[in-house]
Amino acid sequence: MSRTTIGTELGRLTALQLVEEIGPAASRGGRRSTVVDLAGRVRFVGVAIGATSVSAAVTDGGLRVLAFERMECDVRQGPEPVLELAMEQSRRLLLKSGVDKPTGVGVGVPAPVDFSRGVPVSPPIIPRWDGYPVRDVLRRQFDCPVVLDNVVNVMALGERHAGVASAAENFLFVKLGSGIGCGIVAKGELYRGMDGCAGDIGHISVAGSGEICACGNTGCLEASFGGDALARDALVAARSERSPLLGELLERDGTLTAAQVGEAVAAGDPTSLQMVRDGGRRVGEVLAGLVSFFNPSLIVLGGRLTLLGHVLLAEIRGAIYRRSLPLATRNLPITMSDLGPQGGVIGAARLVSEEVYGFPW
Repeated sequence: MSRTTIGTELGRLTALQLVEEIGPAASRGGRRSTVVDLAGRVRFVGVAIGATSVSAAVTDGGLRVLAFERMECDVRQGPEPVLELAMEQSRRLLLKSGVDKPTGVGVGVPAPVDFSRGVPVSPPIIPRWDGYPVRDVLRRQFDCPVVLDNVVNVMALGERHAGVASAAENFLFVKLGSGIGCGIVAKGELYRGMDGCAGDIGHISVAGSGEICACGNTGCLEASFGGDALARDALVAARSERSPLLGELLERDGTLTAAQVGEAVAAGDPTSLQMVRDGGRRVGEVLAGLVSFFNPSLIVLGGRLTLLGHVLLAEIRGAIYRRSLPLATRNLPITMSDLGPQGGVIGAARLVSEEVYGFPW
């Protein structure tokens, strides 16, 4: 770029109070240049809403997490109580960080999103959120720019910014939780598709499954191995006495979730092990199709079901390597995310910094 172009852009960012001069650079002979950095006052809020939890964080301009909070929450309660919880968390963290008003707020929700309007569209697992003006509600509350996207997309952005995919230009981030989704990053950019629903792999049909999905179809991947599906199958196994250990856990806790299945897997329960292997194989078969189509350089797995551990990862890897062409998999790492619940909030903060202010991450 020319000096004039750079000067104009720096002037714009300075006027927006996003950058500031921090002093002269080291002398290299002649007139000393001036160092410009992100303004110290820049604070972003990132919110990641999952099916069973809400996470919020305050970051600085470099997206370093300054304060973070995660709370259990059933997203099926509806948008009002869930968003109220998210706003309470955010206000509490802003107060803790000494900030009155954030520079911007990024939000991820477990639903297809009309990106231009900032609303969820026909979400299968949370129908009460359909068309709800999430972006506008939060914008009025925080009096700053707000950007809304599918939570798996913001998790992919978080992985791109601070996770194992930070050096990958073309990768898939697969969220395995109550629902199953995929964030697609191509040439370093998030790919949303024509209408914002690219990567909705939870509703790809899988062989050997006749379960009815929340979307109304039968045989969807999500209906055979999402978190809700795993809990359902575990309950059947416990009540039919196919798994005495799951029966004991049901009696102890009064319910069964993926967490109890993980506990049974760790204890060597054969029924639980087989459920996880069957589910991992189905996930791997779907991802094998994506590998053949997209030829990514990396696949990252995240979400609560990854807590099931190596048994799940091994089965997914095995199915992908068996069913994909050697050329597509010879340099293809498949790994777990190491960001945990902070990945989504970092990605949400990056989302608003990119979309509103054009930060060139």
